[in-house]
Order: sequence, then structure tokens, then C-alpha cells
Amino acid sequence: MLKDLVVHNRSYRRFDQSVRVSPATLHELVDLARLTPSSRNAQPLKYSIVTTPECCEKVFPQLSWAGYLKEWDGPVEGERPAAYVIMLGDTNIAKDFSIDPGIAAQTLLLGAVEKGLGGCILANIKREVLRSVLEIPAQFEILYVIALGKPVEKMVLETVGSDGEIKYWRDPQQGHHVPKRRLADLILAEK
Repeated sequence: MLKDLVVHNRSYRRFDQSVRVSPATLHELVDLARLTPSSRNAQPLKYSIVTTPECCEKVFPQLSWAGYLKEWDGPVEGERPAAYVIMLGDTNIAKDFSIDPGIAAQTLLLGAVEKGLGGCILANIKREVLRSVLEIPAQFEILYVIALGKPVEKMVLETVGSDGEIKYWRDPQQGHHVPKRRLADLILAEK
């Protein structure tokens, strides 16, 4: 059921690094993203996939992991992503990628959840270093890095409290708590 996929599609940041993700699996996930709607049907998104431990090791230090968890530098060795999908915008096709990256990234992650994987969309990226280490040509704008793997962290969805606090947090057992606003607080009018 779609709602189950959505509920289980969290921003996972800790993985079982020993469980590799095959290039074939990433091809299937990119194929899902390829089929999504595209503004003006321009289809300007391209992808670079990273699955080898050596290349994953080059990508990892170019990413920042959790803005609200100031004391956390990201997953430790053994809990790092087993694969990455680098989402690129082809500037020879379009200069503005509109809503395409968000639609494609969410679809790709829903496909990952269906396969028992999890991921995190990262936008805080050392783009020029990443461009260099992966030899990404200049015509491609680096939009997102999607980290993927077998999740090892427990996610807990909660209702935003009366204080209105929306920041995610970790409990002493490293459970990751994510406050979500109530549906009644989101629907402004019904006519």
C-alpha cells in the first residue's frame, strides 16, 4: 500500500554498510525516477551511480548529514551508505529544473523502500570537490546526492507538540524521532 511506503520512507542516515547495493538495483531505481512527470517534459535529469566501496569512500566526506544534530558528524564506519545516486541537471537541456528533482528523488526513495532499502536526500554538498572526485562534466549541475543502503536506525514518527517544535532528535538508544504536524493543522479550509 502506498501509505506504508510513505510512512517507511524516512531520511535514514545510518545503514548496514556490509549490505551492498548492486548497480542493477540502482538502475531499477533510476528507471522509476525516469518515468516521473517532468516540467515541460524536458527530462533534464541525469544520474551518476556509485556502488563500489572505493567510490563510496570518496563521496562520503563531501556530504553534511543532519542540520539539527549539531554534535553528530554523520554515520561512522560500518554505518555509512552502501551506494549513492548523484542527481544531476543537464544545463544543455534546461537552465531551471523546476520541480523535477523533488518528484524524481521521492519516487526513487519509495522504490528503495519497496526493496527493503532506505535513503536520505542530501543537498548540503561540497559540489566542486564531488565534481572533481567523480569527474562530473561541467554541463551537469549537481542537484542532490541520494545516500542508500539497508537502514539500521529506528525511526519514530511523533505528533508536533503544543510547543510547535519540529526539530528531529535522537533518544539515548539512538532512535531517530521525527515530529510531524497534525493533518487538522495543515488543512486551512474545506468548502
